[in-house]
Amino acid sequence: MWESVPADAPKARQTPGIGRACAVALAGAGALVHVVDVDARTAAEVAESVGGQAHPADLADPAAVGRLPAEVDVLVNNAGLQHVAAIEDFPPERFELLQKVMVTAPFLLLRRTLPHMYRRGWGRVVNISSVHGLRASPFKSGYVTAKHALEGLSKVTALEGAPHGVTSNCVNPGYVRTPLVERQIAAQAEAHGIPAPRVVEEVLLRGSAIKRLIEPEEVAAVALWLCGPHTGHVTGASLPMDGGWTAA
Repeated sequence: MWESVPADAPKARQTPGIGRACAVALAGAGALVHVVDVDARTAAEVAESVGGQAHPADLADPAAVGRLPAEVDVLVNNAGLQHVAAIEDFPPERFELLQKVMVTAPFLLLRRTLPHMYRRGWGRVVNISSVHGLRASPFKSGYVTAKHALEGLSKVTALEGAPHGVTSNCVNPGYVRTPLVERQIAAQAEAHGIPAPRVVEEVLLRGSAIKRLIEPEEVAAVALWLCGPHTGHVTGASLPMDGGWTAA
């Protein structure tokens, strides 16, 4: 299951990124992928490209989540959006939206899909978290709070799912080369009056030992590995893909 929502607004079109890469990787391994996106055209495009099924849905709406397929063997919680502001300036409704999409929706999807996994005696839950599920940054209270909550939900799922052959893990990338990040780079370059490559190295990757952005396909490869035959004892884990950010 691929869940994705836009980074800028609940009704905007989702651009390619980690979700699409996960859909491609899982389909390439033989999975029938259910593509969930707030934008019907994007859902249809990705589903057609991987031979999957499209499900247009706004994951901030519990009723929409309740209409999604329940009989899935692998659940990838990838939905995400961002808002940057100091706490005192952070709009409460925006903070609430981030929690709905990145915490409540995964919880509701787990309630919906775990019974099927339990009946089968096998299942995989892959939560696309972030280095911000392990570390904090200023001005990202909504995102950091949601990702920390997703980490906790993943661990509880791992404990409850273990007797049923279900694993649950988080993948924690740093900055990934997505259209959202490319827009952030452009905005920072304009704000600081420096070239985009300097923004990447000196601003985004300041805490990373490896000075390059992560590719979406690299994140998808880790997600696919977690669904493979040799990861039955990998559960309740958070797997950093942060270029050494959390090692310091």
